[in-house]
Amino acid sequence: MRKRTIILSNLMLSVILLTGFSCTQKRTSNSDEGLNSVQRTKETENLLVNLKEIATAGFMFGHQDDPLYGVIWEGDSGRSDVRSVVGDYPAVMGFDIGGIELGATNNIDNVSFDIIRREIIRHYERGGMITISWHARNPLTGGDSWDVTRNDVVQSVLHGEAKHLIFMEWLDRAAAFFNSLTMDDGTKIPVLFRPWHEHTGSWFWWGKDLCSVEQYISLWEMTRSRFEKAGVNNLLYAYSPDIQGPGDIYMERYPGDQFVDLLGLDGYHRENEKGIDAYWKSLHTILSFMTEEGARRNKPIALTETGLEAIPIADWWTNVLFPVVDRYPVSYVLVWRNARERADHFYAPFPGQLSADDFVTFYEHPKTLFSKDIHNLYQLN
Repeated sequence: MRKRTIILSNLMLSVILLTGFSCTQKRTSNSDEGLNSVQRTKETENLLVNLKEIATAGFMFGHQDDPLYGVIWEGDSGRSDVRSVVGDYPAVMGFDIGGIELGATNNIDNVSFDIIRREIIRHYERGGMITISWHARNPLTGGDSWDVTRNDVVQSVLHGEAKHLIFMEWLDRAAAFFNSLTMDDGTKIPVLFRPWHEHTGSWFWWGKDLCSVEQYISLWEMTRSRFEKAGVNNLLYAYSPDIQGPGDIYMERYPGDQFVDLLGLDGYHRENEKGIDAYWKSLHTILSFMTEEGARRNKPIALTETGLEAIPIADWWTNVLFPVVDRYPVSYVLVWRNARERADHFYAPFPGQLSADDFVTFYEHPKTLFSKDIHNLYQLN
């Protein structure tokens, strides 16, 4: 534990020395909605600086829906499967706002938005980072995000099209949620938002076989423009394709540096032991590409979603995940949720789970950063 403390002390010192960084940034766009010149909050800009810097010390560990529910439990205040194993919360917590577009009380996983907001505030208070995805319903058919029965959904929400005004209402509801993430003193909580993720696959209505490159980029630009028009100034934006490949595949639908703050990757380990080599090969190929692109564009990189469902490999954390991630300047790694409604759908260990002991070893490594390791994430001095 002493080694971990020394590394983090050096990290925070180097962050404090970044005195030349400006906390204001103006952005413009050629989108038909028009992107406002928005000054992001100081805390949001500082988070971006520290996401770049933190990779010099290690990587933050993240878990989706960590404090909301877990294996065979739900809604226990302060509970977390990760915390039950290692005595600490993840440094990063992921949440999803699917359902917000319809004005629903609960999200796609049947959790109250009021509870989600409360847990976001709690995690910010303990110094942790929040990332949010959005599994929005299909605005053309009324189906869910996975309804790919039509290939004109993205087209239908663009400017002048049949579902444009309805979709603007959806964006406004999401914007209102982001604007509601405030502390008692009015400080807005910074969030890393991942709009229209895994678009290099075709399982969501915004996927590559369901819209053109131009339509996808217009969707992205329109989303950010509408949020900024609504006064949302506490978001960083993550670009997070699926694991199909590097180069032309990864960047084909990239909206542009002015719209993206972090280069992400959603890449899961499939097929258990048989899939280890394929998982390693895919991650090495794409993370090496992302490392080069991140350096060239001055953007942090992250493994925005990953994991092995049900974790049937006892040493998965130290001998599968860690060796590959350790080779790249990844700011954080987030594994998916521990479902309370499906016995085999979990991606983090819980007490007694096969990989729990290995996860403790993973936690104790000086390069894996959890909640207690993160300080001043939103401040430069």
